[in-house]
Amino acid sequence: MTRTTSPDAQRFDTLLVANRGEIACRVMRTARRMGLRTVAVYSDADANARHVREADEAVRLGPAAARESYLNVAAVVEAARRTNAGAIHPGYGFLSENGAFVEALDAAGITFVGPPASAIAAMGDKSAAKARMHDAGVPLVPGYHGEGQDDALLRDEADRIGYPVLLKASAGGGGKGMRVVESSDGFQAALDGCRRESRSAFGDDRMLIEKYLVQPRHVEVQVFCDAHGHGVYLFERDCSVQRRHQKVLEEAPAPGMTEELRREMGEAAVRAAREIGYVGAGTVEFLLDVDGSFYFMEMNTRLQVEHPVTEMITGQDLVEWQLRVAMGERLPLAQDELTISGHSFEARLYAEDPEQDFLPATGTLSRFAMDLAGAGLEAKRVRLDSGVETGDVVSMHYDPMLAKLIVHGDDRAQALATLNRALAALDVRGVVTNRGFLQRLATHPDFRDAKLDTRFIERHEDTLFAERRVAPEDYAAAALIGLHQLARECESDSPWDRHDGFRLNAPHTIRIALCAPELSQGPAQDADDAESVTVVEGKREGQGSPWQLTLNGQDLSATYAATLEPLEGDAVAVTLDGHRRRLQARRDDNVVVMVDPRRETRLFWRRIDAIDHGHHEAESTLTAPMHGTVVALLVEAGARVEKGMPLMVMEAMKMEHTMTAPADGHVESFHFAAGDTVGQGDVLLAFAADE
Repeated sequence: MTRTTSPDAQRFDTLLVANRGEIACRVMRTARRMGLRTVAVYSDADANARHVREADEAVRLGPAAARESYLNVAAVVEAARRTNAGAIHPGYGFLSENGAFVEALDAAGITFVGPPASAIAAMGDKSAAKARMHDAGVPLVPGYHGEGQDDALLRDEADRIGYPVLLKASAGGGGKGMRVVESSDGFQAALDGCRRESRSAFGDDRMLIEKYLVQPRHVEVQVFCDAHGHGVYLFERDCSVQRRHQKVLEEAPAPGMTEELRREMGEAAVRAAREIGYVGAGTVEFLLDVDGSFYFMEMNTRLQVEHPVTEMITGQDLVEWQLRVAMGERLPLAQDELTISGHSFEARLYAEDPEQDFLPATGTLSRFAMDLAGAGLEAKRVRLDSGVETGDVVSMHYDPMLAKLIVHGDDRAQALATLNRALAALDVRGVVTNRGFLQRLATHPDFRDAKLDTRFIERHEDTLFAERRVAPEDYAAAALIGLHQLARECESDSPWDRHDGFRLNAPHTIRIALCAPELSQGPAQDADDAESVTVVEGKREGQGSPWQLTLNGQDLSATYAATLEPLEGDAVAVTLDGHRRRLQARRDDNVVVMVDPRRETRLFWRRIDAIDHGHHEAESTLTAPMHGTVVALLVEAGARVEKGMPLMVMEAMKMEHTMTAPADGHVESFHFAAGDTVGQGDVLLAFAADE
């Protein structure tokens, strides 16, 4: 298909990106390659963010709160006027699916890089969208999409459909305002939580209900339409591996997809887009049942987070397509010119702690890098889309996604092997991430065999979150890494300046204690607690001689002749009794982190001679596990509660977290009210446990 421009097309030479993070950086890179000048916008929290540093110009929108900055339509439009930007790319999230924003741009004569407001409105109301898809002949999941929103009516409809059902915010997306309800007994609590999340995220608490298919796959189709009546599909992605309805791992093409089913789903997706007069990039999401039936779920009227896997297998730059279509050009390729080459995976790297129920994490990235050469990876096979760099601050204000790791292989097996090696090559310090959890997912036998469905993580919870017994070799390797760093810190020739166990006419000896994070809240465990701590005794005859490591712990006793060889970057070669392993390894304060292509191992570390063996009484207060905002107090001060009863709800990085009673007792007082901002470690309330 020959690329042409419409006579009434609005050409532009300056593009403003109304977003932040990795998508803002991604769009600006493509825009600059096309010769466009780029403008970033930012909040006070992002004044020195990477997307601001990379832009040709940047304009402040307002305070850190998204509603006062990135969601402030008037401020974004004014920023475009100040910089003479002819077009605005919304990225994804924030204003990307806001019809009022599109109308404001139309009124200001600014091109919106996306669909018309009418198309956004048609798909923004999930209930109305279902009705239109039904009329267009697109198959639907059984459910309730009506206007009636009375609580009792919704419960009756759920009872009629049959449990389990899925409650969804009618105006929602991204997993916000969504709950699976297993029975009628839990319906009201789930509805209240969904409404609260939906009001907070979208300013709208209307709900719809769908039958929850037990083992479906989430397969979505990338569609593209221009203003000349042409539409194509760029094949499908499998996004079945999700946590709390948010995607974790995505891949393209979908495993096991036949050419016939691919064509049927692709044509249904294009039909859905044409039904609403769509222009630009969009994604039509389907549930694919075990019998091969597929059902329309929703259409995202924007570019998706996982679009890079489609780019990898098609060789197309979808952002460039967006910009060219916005300029009035025809689609670059016709359907029969699009082909699939190889396989691609995307892993979302989040600032969160999987060992603490995925609580969002904050902090300063003391290091953020990837050693491709050291891991033996080709640059053309690995792509890291990131909105952060070393030295950046990860705040509580926005989504916790730090980066997307995208890989390509000639087939699924090769791509998966590359993904595991690339995850091991990531070096992220200063902020806890989900990298280890991603490795456990990517190396799981059922994921390797493509036995996928939307409840994959739930079905494999026992293995994905099991308290893995750390192997003796890992304890020994961690001890050796720590001992080596101690030795480097004590290279003085004077014995009085050394802290490495030096003894006159005797071997150097150091005794340390290590424990896994899931077994302890920190490194100051009692060293005699054999259930959680492994004691390592390290001796060596002199500088440069092998360490003799002796491990003692529950069901664990081993002795190793151990040496460590520093390699490039943070890579080390650990040799234990002649067995040499290459690892990415570091010691951050009191934590040793070791990564190989199979897993990440984190162990708390402490020298035993510094351990306080005293026992401490448990605190009678609850502290904030992360920075956030208090959403609701669920009981009154003075109320008697039972262990596990919900006490208050916090929100951070767009996710709710419920604080529960640590024991039977009563709440003496709350220290914060709904709407207050709290810091990590702040005491939230005073709690008195029963004797």
